[in-house]
Amino acid sequence: MGLTRQYLRYEPAALFGLVASARAGVAFVALRGERGRYVAVPACEHVFVWDTRKGEKVLILKGLKQEVSCLCPSPDGLHLAVGYEDGAIRVFNLLSGECTVTFNGHRAAVTALQYDHLGGRLVSGSKDTEVIVWDVINESGLYRLRGHKDVITQVLFLKEKNLLVTCAKDTLVKWWDLDTQHCFKTLVGHRAEVWGMALLSKEKRLITGSADSELRVWDLTYIQEVKDPDEPESKKSKGSSSPGAEENTEEDETLELDEHPEERIVKCSKVGSIMREGRDRVVTLGTDRMGKFLACHGTDAVLEVFSVLSEEEIQKKLEKKMKKARKKAKQNSEEEPERSVELSLQEEIQRVTNVKASSKIKSFDLILSPKGELKMVLLLQNNVIELYNLDLSAQVPQAVRVSRITIGGHRSDVRTLAFSSDNIAVLSAAAESVKIWNRSTLQCIRTMECEYALCSLFVPGDRQVIIGTKTGKLQLYDLASGSLIETLDAHDGAVWSIALSPDQRGFVTGGADKCVKFWEFELVKDESSVQKRLSMKHVRILQLDEDVLCVRYSPNQKLLAVSLLDCTVKVFYVDTLKFFLSLYGHKLPVLCMDICYDGTLIATGSADRNVKIWGLDFGDCHRSLFAHDDSVMYLQFVPKSHLFFTAGKDSKIKQWDADKFEHIQTLEGHHQEVWCLALSPNGDYVVSASHDKSLRLWERTREPLILEEEREMQREAEYEESVAKEEQPVVAGERQGETGLAGKKTIETIKAAERIMEAIELYREEMAKLKEHSAICKAAGKEVPFPVNPILRAYGNITPSAYVLEVFKKVKSSELEESLLVLPFSYVPDLLRLFNEYIQLGSDVELLCRALLFLLKIHFGQITSNQMLVTVIENLKKTTISRVSEARDVLGFNMAGLQFLKREIEAKDEVTFFADATERFEEKKRKRKKKEKMVLAVL
Repeated sequence: MGLTRQYLRYEPAALFGLVASARAGVAFVALRGERGRYVAVPACEHVFVWDTRKGEKVLILKGLKQEVSCLCPSPDGLHLAVGYEDGAIRVFNLLSGECTVTFNGHRAAVTALQYDHLGGRLVSGSKDTEVIVWDVINESGLYRLRGHKDVITQVLFLKEKNLLVTCAKDTLVKWWDLDTQHCFKTLVGHRAEVWGMALLSKEKRLITGSADSELRVWDLTYIQEVKDPDEPESKKSKGSSSPGAEENTEEDETLELDEHPEERIVKCSKVGSIMREGRDRVVTLGTDRMGKFLACHGTDAVLEVFSVLSEEEIQKKLEKKMKKARKKAKQNSEEEPERSVELSLQEEIQRVTNVKASSKIKSFDLILSPKGELKMVLLLQNNVIELYNLDLSAQVPQAVRVSRITIGGHRSDVRTLAFSSDNIAVLSAAAESVKIWNRSTLQCIRTMECEYALCSLFVPGDRQVIIGTKTGKLQLYDLASGSLIETLDAHDGAVWSIALSPDQRGFVTGGADKCVKFWEFELVKDESSVQKRLSMKHVRILQLDEDVLCVRYSPNQKLLAVSLLDCTVKVFYVDTLKFFLSLYGHKLPVLCMDICYDGTLIATGSADRNVKIWGLDFGDCHRSLFAHDDSVMYLQFVPKSHLFFTAGKDSKIKQWDADKFEHIQTLEGHHQEVWCLALSPNGDYVVSASHDKSLRLWERTREPLILEEEREMQREAEYEESVAKEEQPVVAGERQGETGLAGKKTIETIKAAERIMEAIELYREEMAKLKEHSAICKAAGKEVPFPVNPILRAYGNITPSAYVLEVFKKVKSSELEESLLVLPFSYVPDLLRLFNEYIQLGSDVELLCRALLFLLKIHFGQITSNQMLVTVIENLKKTTISRVSEARDVLGFNMAGLQFLKREIEAKDEVTFFADATERFEEKKRKRKKKEKMVLAVL
């Protein structure tokens, strides 16, 4: 057997250069007892929590591989629900920063999340058009609601009623009764997608945002009592409808089908529209937690803020109007106009101000501070978070920018990266700035303004850097002062490539003006100081027939490789500039290339998705590799080896062996196109930049990488992915209608089912052995030692039935139903007998009853037709009823005991034990209300 080549694995070390991803929303979170200071933002697969006052990152909620697509903080402020691109939802504890619950139910990205007012339930909407309601406390899915035909854009719980409102891109707003889990009303008043909605005025008004500049407003009337069928319809509706609803009888008829009993829960009537200033679609529509302020924005940089009047304020305004009307009537000697005075919609929902951000807004969040200020946090498209304060007591409220978090990243995509010779500093340059990062701390140590950068290098000595720009300039920067020393007009077109000469005395540039230019470093006398400073001197030029895309020196400085727009690579002698070789074979232009350390091989990466490895002695193609699913954007050899890395537009970075022509490993992490990468001179670090605005650092570990194992792991990952995409198992007797099971089949649920099956098989084997052992003991007439199973011994010599319970308890609550659904029926009879045994002992009654009822539901036909299980079911019926009533009695007794103790302590100490904090809170609330009334009076 021949020796296998050993490779070392590269692992992800850090993600930096990212303030926030524009994919999901931004949200204020309560941290360290403060509201309005900390904001949670998506950052690729993680969630960052920023301190807006200090501009520092205080917490990172680490995700797995998938990108974050949605955020929602819990009402108590202790948890944050995070939705991901693959449909998973994770609930994080904001105190510890750890994931406490994982829900898997959606087959596509989560697009909407909302907690109910107590924080016990969570509702999620997805790109798969389905809505799922989750029980956060029990860590399980309740049910799935189907009905929409396109992506869900917003979901809202109603506080008072057990109702849910959802809207989607299918132009519909649906109302769901969660007691019966069905859709009882559909609003069809929109002509285009519904992008957002909000509930106002104590949930008596619904406002929706669509693809036009109208915000449609609907009055909601909840019908409490069940109508008497003998009572006239007109009389009933008159008694229960609001004044606004009476005017829109025509609209009511189109939306209401009163002969259906379901339509009697809530009535919706359109009362009008509020016009936005933006002409495009609504991107985000939301209110603060109190529902006093409404804000929305489109695809531009303007946030429009509205104030919503409360019932008391509306009443006061009406009284004022009435007084004016009476005065007018007296003057004109008319009758009192009692009925004609009404407030218009624009008076009830008033425009406060427009907030102009520095770039396009992607999402926002509002919070009303105790001081009476409205705080607004905006997540912008260009990797920036902005915080604005709106002083409501001012005569004309104007939003003031309080803080701006920008230092952690570039405003646009990073197009070039470079490592310093000591492996410590990393240069990144984008369309507006050059940043220097410390590799070990990942802190930005210098930021310098530049033109649109395309290529870069550190000057030998690492004290200066050179940037090649899109306008054809070369810019020389001094790192110590962070200043621009010199700018040269190098090319008439973009400077696409720059390469340092191996003797470190100069460099070469290639541009879109079909020229390759040779430069040397020189020291010139500075006019402003006595000392000499570094400069660049143009020495030679090589004129070509096509645009130059990439240039590279051979390590001995004898050859120069030039990639041209005609899909070829031309190799020239450096000293005479005579033509040596032409490497042709690519179907599209070569975007990147590199020559290995010994000058024997050149690897070229092209827009045709292939990488070709050539010999530099004869220009023969050794191998063509299909490298990426899109253009190969960057290629670089690992120093002192024949291994190289490629970066592609398919968001992957791959490592290859140029001798054996093998793919070694794939570095997955970026979520969009990778533009460039850089390897440290010692080969221990790789840094990459992507269109997702992130920079990633990868570190070479000491862990050996075996290709066979890598391939096996890849096959396993592919199998796990295919399992998730399989058809979901059908539940017997369940109608494929509006509702369904919340969970979905994943590799975890299959593994959980397999563990249960293995435990039952072990139980069967042990019971059979026990029977045999007792027969042997009977025949021998003495006690023979029984061999204990090593698995049971590991669990502390427990019984086989106790082992099954232990395995069962270890199944995650959110995966229990799906695991039982996968379980074959042959294991169910044993499981039912064991359940009977466990419930009699009174252990884990709640969990076992939940599993038992689910098994009975899905295997009802087979269980009822099996004569052997009749007695088991009868026994289960008795034991479950008695044990559940016992558990309820214990709970009731404990509750009564706690209330009695509370009363005793209150009577003894003459203090309100539990209400003390509540009273203080109420006092604050009263003061705040008083202040807000004054503010709104001014408005």
